[in-house]
Amino acid sequence: MTRTRYSYSASLKSNESDEPINTYIIRPLAGLIVWPLTYTSITPNQVTIASLCAGFFAAYLYAQGTNGAITAAGLFVTLKDVLDSADGQLARATQRYSRLGRFLDSLGDVAVNASLFAAIGFTLFHTTGSIALLLLSALAFLSTTMRVSYHVFYHTAFLHLQDTYTINRLVEDIREEDLQDKKTLHLQRFFLVVYGWQDRLIARLDVWCRGGGELGDQRANMWFGDRTALRLSGCMGMGTELGMLTLFSLLHRLEEYLVVNVVGGNLLAVGAVLYRRFALRRRLTRMERSPS
Repeated sequence: MTRTRYSYSASLKSNESDEPINTYIIRPLAGLIVWPLTYTSITPNQVTIASLCAGFFAAYLYAQGTNGAITAAGLFVTLKDVLDSADGQLARATQRYSRLGRFLDSLGDVAVNASLFAAIGFTLFHTTGSIALLLLSALAFLSTTMRVSYHVFYHTAFLHLQDTYTINRLVEDIREEDLQDKKTLHLQRFFLVVYGWQDRLIARLDVWCRGGGELGDQRANMWFGDRTALRLSGCMGMGTELGMLTLFSLLHRLEEYLVVNVVGGNLLAVGAVLYRRFALRRRLTRMERSPS
């Protein structure tokens, strides 16, 4: 079997719309794993499963509640993140990406995140007796899920703008071509239950931010390609979220992490929305009024 020569750059999506932590740390580390894997029969979906196993093991460690276990959990969170990048990079490097892998990855991520925050909430409740920390853990999980979905929306929109990696859709809907693969269809339907409402909400929020109307090529390039807006949403992706969790785990500051997650993370999200609504929309309006 002839294999395509490995190219790190070909394994990436886009540094312009990706998270800074992915660009400079996570994806280079993942590349060290992907390079030898391209010469094996290991599939991207198998790497996805390994990533999920690392994430679930991290949740188990958080539930133990000791300082040593929390430190180890933080390291396994990073391992999960690196493997999570490696599966997609392997798929792109070997041209083996699929809709099945797309749904497996996304559904696995939300299951792992639910386990992580449940374990953190359990540990903090066990050590402090505070129900408020249980509720804060649940709120942090919901906040993280929404922020990551916000990032994915604009990351995907930018990739579509570049006519790359169009296997992902801005809003997943079941189309006629999806009915052919039953296994993938089952995962897609589950995906829609978990993420469908989020995608629709963010799509409507995007329309509100730009004031409605259709986006022609020039307007779309300006709206979805704005570097400041992409950097703001890029700070809300999965890599950044898990990187923060790792940092606070190594410092043994899980309570502070939840506060930073909910307060700081959501303030950043509000700032990103307001930037699009007012600053970027003003530029869009000037473009519309300027002579062709």
